[in-house]
Amino acid sequence: MDLNSEKIQRILSKYKFHDVAIEELQKIHRIFPGMTPVPGTYTFSDSTQKDLLKLIGNIPVQYEGHTYNFPVQLWLMDSFPFTPPICLLRPTSNMVIREGKHVDTKGRIHLPALHNWDYPKSSVVGLLKEMIAKFEEDPPLSTKSTDDNKDPHKLLSFVSNFQINDGGIRQYNQPINKVSVIGGGDLGMASVMSIISKCDVDKLVFIDVAQSSTKGGSTDLEIFSLPKVEVSRDLSSSAGSRVVVVTANAWSSEQSYIRVVQTNVDMYRGIIPNLARLSPNAVMVIASQPADIMTHIAWRQSGLPPTQVIGAGCNLDSERLSHVLDINLNTHKQAWVIGELSDNKVPVMSNTGLNSSTHTEIAPGSTSTKPLLDRAFEMIKNRGQRSWSVGLSVADITNSILTNKMKIHSVSTLAQGWGGISAEVFLSLPCFLGSNGSTRLAGVPLGPEEDSKLRESVTSLCDLMTQLMI
Repeated sequence: MDLNSEKIQRILSKYKFHDVAIEELQKIHRIFPGMTPVPGTYTFSDSTQKDLLKLIGNIPVQYEGHTYNFPVQLWLMDSFPFTPPICLLRPTSNMVIREGKHVDTKGRIHLPALHNWDYPKSSVVGLLKEMIAKFEEDPPLSTKSTDDNKDPHKLLSFVSNFQINDGGIRQYNQPINKVSVIGGGDLGMASVMSIISKCDVDKLVFIDVAQSSTKGGSTDLEIFSLPKVEVSRDLSSSAGSRVVVVTANAWSSEQSYIRVVQTNVDMYRGIIPNLARLSPNAVMVIASQPADIMTHIAWRQSGLPPTQVIGAGCNLDSERLSHVLDINLNTHKQAWVIGELSDNKVPVMSNTGLNSSTHTEIAPGSTSTKPLLDRAFEMIKNRGQRSWSVGLSVADITNSILTNKMKIHSVSTLAQGWGGISAEVFLSLPCFLGSNGSTRLAGVPLGPEEDSKLRESVTSLCDLMTQLMI
């Protein structure tokens, strides 16, 4: 391994733990001499770039008595070896990536060793050994089949991860159900406890962000060691999450409202881009306040599609509204609270019953349903947004994403283009939620009062956004 070239030395000189990084690279070379260090420029999800060192080479994977060379690439962060590398498959032109438990469609590798990285217990040598072992159980690459070349062993490796179940074909291994909750305090704790209770997770990481005013509470989780829960203060622990919940706030009673929101925006700048880089396929659920503004900020800072960034928004009020209509008023129809999380929010009702198989839409406002909705809405108005209740709402949203439930939730989402809204603004709207994020229900004409409130919210939110330094 030649570490003396000018380009490699120039990049290594910028590594925070230069001497330790060189020692680790030498260990890698002794065990895996085929892994070659190469200088390169890595582009993060927020389009920022950094000159880094990457290891490229092939790892031998045995399958069905044959040995295959799988090309891999490991980007070493400038805090290596204290942070894990970003690992990718780099298939040749005649190879096909097979999405599975350990590899996504883009070739990003997700392994327990990466999720639980803890130097010096963790090392690239150990990571590569685990990579080989996992790939032998579930090969993530197969050869493109042609009429002239159909090696049965290679074709077997392509179909081995599928099984017949419930009359159809589905993947045998599903992605690891990892959830990260960012931000301590009561809401963070409530979200952790609710997600663990409601959702089938393989791992939940609770990251207590130092710059958040709601930090604290994580110590008790460390003391009592909840199963599947890892407490951390390092954002890198969130890598490979399917859902990232952000509850961090930086509130202070000594500041004006605009200044308080700006403080939250500034805090997000050091959190959101890193979370998106570490889990580019995750759905981000924002529970910080003010919900609609902070969801908008998170979307801009993350560089993720709007379908992958949603706010808890009016989901709690919507679930309460449906419950009141069903239990107290015997209506048996789903309803949602939409708009800004403020006094301007308005109730709307579904055109179908709770268990109907008919295509669900928002029923246009009518004189027959408005009194019923107004009565139900009044019944939930005095119920507070307590931390434990918001935590349960966050868990409800998380469960729909993890299970690809496609349940309709009223969550804060990009409202531009919905119901004639032309501004770039985030409001709570009914959305199907699944593993890929959110899909909005189509907009319908609202009553004059409801439409007026929605327009007022759009104006006030746009005005607030113009006063923030994003």
